[in-house]
Amino acid sequence: MQNELQNKVFHDEHKARHWLEGHLWPDGPVCGYCGTVNHATPIETRPGYYQCNEPKCRRQFTVMVGTVFERSHIPLNKWLMAAFLMCASKKGMSAHQMHRMLGVSYKSTWFMLHRLREAMRPAKYPGPLGGKFKIVEVDESYIGGKATNRKSRKSRKVREKQAIVSLVQRGADVRTFPVNKVNKRTLNSLLRHQVSKKSYLMTDDSNIYPAIGKKFTRHQSVNHSIEEDVRGDAHVNTAENYFSILKRGINGVYHHVSHEHLPMYLAEFDFRYNARSALGVSDPERAGKLLKGIVGKRLTYRRPDEAAQH
Repeated sequence: MQNELQNKVFHDEHKARHWLEGHLWPDGPVCGYCGTVNHATPIETRPGYYQCNEPKCRRQFTVMVGTVFERSHIPLNKWLMAAFLMCASKKGMSAHQMHRMLGVSYKSTWFMLHRLREAMRPAKYPGPLGGKFKIVEVDESYIGGKATNRKSRKSRKVREKQAIVSLVQRGADVRTFPVNKVNKRTLNSLLRHQVSKKSYLMTDDSNIYPAIGKKFTRHQSVNHSIEEDVRGDAHVNTAENYFSILKRGINGVYHHVSHEHLPMYLAEFDFRYNARSALGVSDPERAGKLLKGIVGKRLTYRRPDEAAQH
């Protein structure tokens, strides 16, 4: 990792721009306003700017236009370093630590990381998880501090645990969702949209799953109430391993995440898991994948939620 951080694109804004252009524009400059490819002229007096030659557009643009980096005054090389550090840290990196490493204000760093999480979040899932002979594990957990021993009802409300459900295809991807209630209606809707009915479904012994499991090719469960963790290939250990990484990050690095921002943090942990080293993805490749995701997304600044500061 230390050798990677010595890369010149992390220390020179012009080299960072050239690298990002090559990464996002393999077929030539793409106008961030009209989408025209390789029909623009570099502006010699403004390095990094291009003039779109499409008659109906004719606007000037840079590689940052039409991305989550648009209108940012933070040097591009610091954006790339933040992306790499975020992807190389298995349990995430706090905004306080990142702002010290980058030399950027805490407020700006907090928003930088949220923009990068937006880039990690898929605009649309490619299709349902699982399929014929594929195993999908379903498990639920809770994120947040205990509501006891708080000074007021208001603080108890803020610190309530948030229910989340993870769908994990063994040897492949995870998708994690915050839910208002863990019940048959919620999980039935979630599984109907996110998991192929041809899949083998693996769950715990909750009474929610038997009726839902009948809709899949096969359903097996393990009885945690009698301390049964594995029975043949029936287990939800993959989902529980994912939760252990997620909770070590939330509790140990971020300390607290508000309900409002939880989907962004789940997207971050899902992204790293789905591009993990066990699948042959290196840290630089993971960062490159993240930077592909900056295109076509915007996230405007309001203010950091006080409860989400870390």
